[in-house]
Amino acid sequence: MADERSFPSQWLRAVLPLTVMHILRNGTAYGYDISTQIKTAGLGDIKGGTLYPLLGRLERNGLISAQWQPGKSGPGRKYYKLTDSGRTHLEAQTQQWAIFTRTTSQLFAQPKDTSNA
Repeated sequence: MADERSFPSQWLRAVLPLTVMHILRNGTAYGYDISTQIKTAGLGDIKGGTLYPLLGRLERNGLISAQWQPGKSGPGRKYYKLTDSGRTHLEAQTQQWAIFTRTTSQLFAQPKDTSNA
């Protein structure tokens, strides 16, 4: 279920490539499906003007591939899939993200130093 949190846009921009690749680790998906999964996860509504340029960059960098497939009852859709290089990149980035979030969480959990007040 979607959570109506509002995160700073720079946080979302930073984590969006990793988020998209994480969604694609289980198979193919098209743009609207990806944005729906992001929204359902609680990260908000990602507009096409943000998502599609990102998908293009990931494709140009060889991290995902794209293929048009005919629609069953409408226009065709472009489906995206994680490449082998993308899987390797995702694993490395996921490990780095875990270290980063653990480090920042530890910093934020430190008690306030009142000696400088």
